[in-house]
Amino acid sequence: MPIESLKKKQDRADKILKILYESYPDAHCALHHKNPLELLVATILSAQCTDKKVNQVTAVLFEKYKCPDDYATVDLLELEQDIKSIGLFRSKSKSLIKMGQRLADTYDSKVPNKMEDLISLGGVGRKTANVVLGNIFGINEGIVVDTHVGRINSLLKLSNKNDAKKIELDLVKVFKYHQDEWCIISHLFIDHGRAICIARRPKCFDCPISMHCPSKII
Repeated sequence: MPIESLKKKQDRADKILKILYESYPDAHCALHHKNPLELLVATILSAQCTDKKVNQVTAVLFEKYKCPDDYATVDLLELEQDIKSIGLFRSKSKSLIKMGQRLADTYDSKVPNKMEDLISLGGVGRKTANVVLGNIFGINEGIVVDTHVGRINSLLKLSNKNDAKKIELDLVKVFKYHQDEWCIISHLFIDHGRAICIARRPKCFDCPISMHCPSKII
């Protein structure tokens, strides 16, 4: 297969994006939240866990923990019990406590709106920071690369990288002229991954973007 130029990838990505908009007009962040802190916490908890499970846990968690100080001062074992049904709950509990402490000590108990500040918080990497920046502050600094986005990108061959950060760097080039849409692009990919491009049984025959997918099985 000949190497596809960036311009051709951009043209193909434009067509894919248009179809995804038509297919998933209600695409949005699936993590339930009412404020920046809640989305930050929910996204930290979402690593290697379904949004459905996270929403079940946070429905109770957010009634108990309402500000960074609540996370900063809670006993570790108590917090572990509160989120024990979520995978990696022990490490995530430590991250939430560190996150709460840094927000309280350094950011006046407010969630910052800069990438470098967000990734200084416990449990926060570029993915989580991009989720918060895009969905809360309307800042499109990057594209969220979660499991769905990484997998679908691999099939669409918009990037040939395996590392999430490197995939993101390639995707922002491919979608260079859609920067104000970077946040929604990840939601569109995620919705497509859940509805059609399912990991174990992709529905290529029903896929609206199959004509633009080098990996289609038809």
